[in-house]
Amino acid sequence: MSENETTMETAILDGKALSQQIKQEIAAEVAEWVAQGHRKPHLAAVLVGNDGASRTYVDHKVKSCAQVGFTSTLIERPADITQAELLDIVHGLNADDGIDGFIVQLPLPRHIDDQAIIEAVDPKKDVDGFHPSNMGNLALGLPGFVPATPAGIMTMLERAGIETEGRHAVVIGRSSIVGTPMSLLLSRSGNPGNCTVTLCHSRTRNLAEECRRADILVAAVGRPEMIKADMVKEGAVVIDVGITRVEDPTAKRGYRLKGDVDYNDVAPKCSWITPVPGGVGPMTIVSLLRNTLAAAQRGASS
Repeated sequence: MSENETTMETAILDGKALSQQIKQEIAAEVAEWVAQGHRKPHLAAVLVGNDGASRTYVDHKVKSCAQVGFTSTLIERPADITQAELLDIVHGLNADDGIDGFIVQLPLPRHIDDQAIIEAVDPKKDVDGFHPSNMGNLALGLPGFVPATPAGIMTMLERAGIETEGRHAVVIGRSSIVGTPMSLLLSRSGNPGNCTVTLCHSRTRNLAEECRRADILVAAVGRPEMIKADMVKEGAVVIDVGITRVEDPTAKRGYRLKGDVDYNDVAPKCSWITPVPGGVGPMTIVSLLRNTLAAAQRGASS
């Protein structure tokens, strides 16, 4: 095995380690903020129903708040809550001056219109970055909250010193949460950025061919291990956003977490790759913390 191949195998974008480093940075900033006489930033989360993955994710957010010196509030409601009742909670959080930012954990039960809930959130407290106002600001390159997962990916690229200018990026998945904002961030002027971007989706023809053109490949579709080695260019940077629970009776919890990328198959061809778990997920949470701190700072100055 050549020295170059060895390097590629070990070039892991370790989101877990990087997120811990950034949490320390945020904690120091929060300590200084509080020492100046401000109250701790306050993040609230609304959890509807008993989805296991959602609960795990929200629990991580609450734990992370404590680690960086935030105040956090968790509001739990049963899956049969009405849309009107959930909107009342959102309006209450909008009006609460003690809450800097909040999220309504998705997905919501089918009888609730996700978009109606997203649009009800005050854009100044929309630390998920999903409100149309924040999405519009992102599209125009104006200040606003950037969705946490794409923001976390951009931070990973920046901190790893990965060159993006002039590179061809392929994003698989066009959701408003990951795919679309990811394509905007990679294409706009800046570092990281300045990529030529192809946005692929379920109607894309010759998907494997499109993927093989990518210097940077971002997979965000939620289909376990769909990206195989024959779909990836030698030396590509591969970012795996997908995370799906796959039943496995041999696993301690009865399931394993799988990404959209067949890691063992693809990793030897990559210059950089994110693992699942421990890649993008932890970076999503630190981006949410950053947005909440920014919301607190903006609120104090307004």
